[in-house]
Amino acid sequence: MAIGTACHSQGVGRFACAQAGCQDCLETLLQENKGLIQSVIQTQGMGGIDYADLVQEGRIGLWLAILHYDPARGYAFSTYAWTVIRYRLWRAHFYADRVDEVEEDWWQQHVCQALLEVVEKLPVRLGRLIRLAYGLDGQGTYCLAEIGREWGLSRERMRQLRNDALVLLRLPALSMQLRGLCERDSRQAYQQALALNRTWQRSQRRRR
Repeated sequence: MAIGTACHSQGVGRFACAQAGCQDCLETLLQENKGLIQSVIQTQGMGGIDYADLVQEGRIGLWLAILHYDPARGYAFSTYAWTVIRYRLWRAHFYADRVDEVEEDWWQQHVCQALLEVVEKLPVRLGRLIRLAYGLDGQGTYCLAEIGREWGLSRERMRQLRNDALVLLRLPALSMQLRGLCERDSRQAYQQALALNRTWQRSQRRRR
């Protein structure tokens, strides 16, 4: 009979270990973070569904969060797990014909918030342009010509500024968290973004 040895992984290393199949690390992380399930249930005030079922769905959400968490994306596990657990509970709480509505609401609250946080890191004028052009302030969208008239700039100049902003938003340092939420954080996705940036930069050099 083989004698097993307990895993001694610590800190964020436990996530990689659990994702590689270590049951000791998985169970440890589930136990350490089970309080998140209770917190999400209490703050969401979900009625009409058995409490035990909510706990079970929350545990599944926590398990999924552990298996997909990537510390390199730059946000705390509790933040990531809270979102996954909450989303899982919403799916259990609403009827099947409302799943699309729930998913849309989840996207609006979390992906749009992440996008706004990224846009805030742009230079002030570029950030303002992106918010106006794509309606991120919740007041409708404006075409580049309209924004240009207000700013005293040509439509072509506005197009250049918009593309400058998009180049910055594609940079991994800015887009990492947003890409993670949108499942666009693969190596291929990053390579495509960098290729678009290089194409834009070459076109700008030719103009000069």
